[in-house]
Amino acid sequence: MSPNLAQLFNEKNAMIVKGQIVEASEKFYADETKTIDFTGTVTTGKKEHTQAMENFVASIKKVNEITLLKTGVGEDVTFAEFIFDFDMKDGSKIHWHEILESKWHNGLIVEEQYFEG
Repeated sequence: MSPNLAQLFNEKNAMIVKGQIVEASEKFYADETKTIDFTGTVTTGKKEHTQAMENFVASIKKVNEITLLKTGVGEDVTFAEFIFDFDMKDGSKIHWHEILESKWHNGLIVEEQYFEG
């Protein structure tokens, strides 16, 4: 395990809690990253993932809550449990209890999967 993994992970989580989702994508994801969400949507590559995050953030009208509940750090893998609560510009509401599993290599996320909590 990278000795800095916990530090990088904590920094990423702090950015997400502040709503800096796009910035976290730009900073912590490897160029060849792959993400899989609980609906089955897959992004391949940092550029595609960052664009998806930009589109999502642009669709948010109001952030009601971003709360980090629990975390875990293992051998090049991290887990974070979040509550996300948003009012969207289209009038819908999003309330996710989400668990993120991130696989790291050389200080960057190479694969991340999102699970419903």
